[in-house]
Formats: sequence, C-alpha cells, structure tokens
Amino acid sequence: MNRKKPARKIPNPSDFKAAFCRRTYCNQKQIGVIFIAKLVVAEKPSVAMSYAKVLGATSRKDGYLEGNSYLVSWCVGHLVELAPPNVYDAKYVKWSIADLPILPERWQYLVSASTKKQFGILQKLMHRPDVDSVICATDAGREGELIFRLVYQQAGCKKPFSRLWLSSMEETAIREGFQKLKPSTEYDALYNAALCRERADWMVGINASRLFSCLYGQPLAVGRVMTPVLAMTVVREAAIAAFVPEKFYTVDLELTSGCTASSKRFAQKEDAELLLSKCRKEGRATVQKMERKEKSESPPQLYDLTALQRDANRLLGFTAQQTLDYAQSLYEKRLITYPRTDSRFLTEDMAASLPGLVTDTGRAFAVEEPFPIHV
Repeated sequence: MNRKKPARKIPNPSDFKAAFCRRTYCNQKQIGVIFIAKLVVAEKPSVAMSYAKVLGATSRKDGYLEGNSYLVSWCVGHLVELAPPNVYDAKYVKWSIADLPILPERWQYLVSASTKKQFGILQKLMHRPDVDSVICATDAGREGELIFRLVYQQAGCKKPFSRLWLSSMEETAIREGFQKLKPSTEYDALYNAALCRERADWMVGINASRLFSCLYGQPLAVGRVMTPVLAMTVVREAAIAAFVPEKFYTVDLELTSGCTASSKRFAQKEDAELLLSKCRKEGRATVQKMERKEKSESPPQLYDLTALQRDANRLLGFTAQQTLDYAQSLYEKRLITYPRTDSRFLTEDMAASLPGLVTDTGRAFAVEEPFPIHV
C-alpha cells in the first residue's frame, strides 16, 4: 500500500512572531520578525535603576536600560509643560490689562528646553516597533500621573499602557507591583485632578501677575499658592512686630520637699507683694487637695509630608523643600515609605515589608539589635 507523505506545513509569519515574543532585541534583517518588549517609564533616573535591577534590564543605553524583555527609561521632572501666552497669540508678548483675562480654549504644551534630549529618547522608545505596551512607573501620586500622561500624549503614543503603583522601593514590593499592574483607566480621575491643578496655577499666575504688574508699574509674581502663603506670613510678621509685652507678677514658694508652688499671675505688683507677705506670716503651706490620674497615651501617628516638614523645620531648621528632597532621597534608598502623601497611615499590603524596612533603617544608624515589630 502506497501512502502519501503529509504535506509540509509552511509556518505562518504571525505564528513565527508569537513564538519569539518576549525578547527585546529587534534585528531588521530577520525576515520581518519583530521581537516584543515593554517600555517602563519612571520619574527619576535613580528610581529607574532600581526597577531595572529587579526586572533584569542591565544593558546600559543612552537614556535608558534594556534587557529581559524590558526597556526602562525615565523622565527628568516635568518634560512637558504648558505653553506661555505668546504661543496662543503674539500680542501677549506685551503685558496689557486690556488683554486680560487670558483663558485658552484649547490648551497647548511644549517640551521643556532643558529636557528635550530625554523627551526625544522617550518618544523614540514609545514608537519603536518592538514595543507593544508602556508601563507608567512614575511616582504614585497626582504629579507623577501628570508627568507621564503629558509625555505620552506629547509623544503621540497610542499604545496601551498600564500603571505601576508602589509605596515602597523594596525589591519584593517592586517585583509584586510589576506582577499586579493596574489598568490605566483606574487613574483617569487622578490625572484630571492634576490637570485642574496645573491649569488653575497657570490661569492665576499668568493673569494675576500681569494685572498687578501693570497696576503697580513693576514686575510682581502672583501665584495660587505662593501669594496666600506670603500674605499669611506678612500678617503674622506684622502681629509679632505690633506685639506689646505686658508685665505680670507671680509668687513662688520653695517647699522643703524640693517642690515649688506658684501663684496665679497678678497684673499689679502690690497684689503679688500682699500675697507674699501673707505667706511669710503664715510660715507653712498646707496641701488641701491632691489628684492622681492614670492616663493612657496612644503612640503618635506616622508622619505625612506636612507634619514632617513642620517638625524638621522646628527641630532641625530645614526648609520645606530641603525636607522633601531628603525624604525623597531616603525613599529611593528604600529607608522610608513614599513621602509625597497627606496620609498618616499605611495600607495593608505594605505590612509584610515593614520588618525589613525598619531593620534596614536601624542598620543605617548603626543599630544592630532587633526591633520588636508588631504587624
């Protein structure tokens, strides 16, 4: 019996591509084969390095790292910013009250002159044929969301992107975060809130600065946050300057037990002297009432950024910006949790990372003995 040999199946090019996906190297000579990679966009180079180490992207390139199916790059602060008024209309170059208010109907953006190179790198990476998706890995907050989205839109990227949301820079937390990426749509409201903040700053700053500068004939900077804070500072300084100290008098008795008994304050010296003479005449003091109470005091809450800045200024003389810079540096060294937050609580998913975080922080201060940690 003569059997026919089965026809040889010619592989479909699309199947060939799928068989080799998850590789990062793209060689145009390989008969149309395109290997697939994911682009991770961090907010700062130091954070990108931490991500790349965990992901295995160890090959250094100009403005990014590559390896193990990942491209890891970064922004340098705000790469994209709102355009100045003269971009909307050349007449706004000259400041005039008659042109106010300036309220753009369609907002325009420009790439920051000092960061054009890094933006160009990100734009090329987003449009590389071997990049099938993007991961927003900027800081977990409103501004981090804004920084990425503006770059993504200005670059003209249409590829799908997901969100990495981390509150810790521990390697285990980073690894788990990349395994549990969030849909980008979950953070649309956060992005819209950031847009409102950014555009409110622009409208108040541009219009109010021009208005008051024209009215007073000198350049005056007015800001949504800066000006109210300055006003509160001026009012407080004026109150301090106008303060007139008032004299008062008290009577203090040093008791044989080593304690000191103090009287209430007297506005008139004669009243205090009268009480003192009566005490000297009596020659002894009698405790008429004593109360003892047991109080339980809860441990203080964790710091949010504002409370941390307040105490750092009071105890160490740091400015608010210094405290933020130091806290951000400690966060990137995995010694504290994410600092740019107004929350004084940690999420449940961070509980497992706390023992390691506390131990590492103790070692940074040469404390080797174990800490009692109750999670």
